[in-house]
Amino acid sequence: MKKIISLAIVFLFIISCSTVPITGRKRINIVSDAEILPASFAQYEGFLKENKISTNAKATNELQTVGMNISKAVDKFMRANVMVSEADSYRWEFNLIDDENVNAWCMPGGKVVFYTGILPICDNTDGVAAVMGHEVAHAFAKHGQERMTSSYGQQLGGIAVAIGTNNKDPKTQALWNTIYGVGSSVGMLAYSRTHETEADKLGMVFMIMAGYKPEEAINVWIRMSERASGGAPPEFLSTHPSNQTRIQNLKAYLPTAIAQAKKYNVK
Repeated sequence: MKKIISLAIVFLFIISCSTVPITGRKRINIVSDAEILPASFAQYEGFLKENKISTNAKATNELQTVGMNISKAVDKFMRANVMVSEADSYRWEFNLIDDENVNAWCMPGGKVVFYTGILPICDNTDGVAAVMGHEVAHAFAKHGQERMTSSYGQQLGGIAVAIGTNNKDPKTQALWNTIYGVGSSVGMLAYSRTHETEADKLGMVFMIMAGYKPEEAINVWIRMSERASGGAPPEFLSTHPSNQTRIQNLKAYLPTAIAQAKKYNVK
């Protein structure tokens, strides 16, 4: 049984390994768009019905204009890089929710939500573009599908540990289950930080392609850092890189992002 599970994991790795465009990061994804997008669209529609959509016409118009500009840049990239079927599968939508939470997110397939609480951090149109680029990048890189895949892998790993310790005494079984649980949880956090860093980079490229100032992506995280109160957990125990890490990473990536955006806009 252990050999069968090991072979199954290797087989899944081989058939589901692909590369994230632009960053070149290798990823494992066994969740198809056909499987996840209908559920994503339905959940988004349900969320809008259960939450208050902002009546601030000016802020909503700015958000939706920026969203369409950046989604057009992403669409342009996909159609120029043999990703036409993926481009056709997106159903871009941008809504502003009346909520003080400092947050924004994008579901698979291009369904974006901004909360009004994040607008002061955005501060200006380029700041909105920085956050929008980051959120759109999550959908572009299929981070949602990848997280589902890793969750399946985590469950499979748990089964493998259980089978592998089946003949051990209860204390040994409990020890190995604890070690696996802690190790896999910390590993998942690192995985999430990888996604956040990648979305920061991709988002910067996309906002430049759409005509916005990339330096504002750095300023957004400076403002976020200034707003932060209280002690944050150590970075290795967090789902997101620290504000300072993001600022440093974006500063370092800025020249590359400018060069990448120029290349892809020419295409």
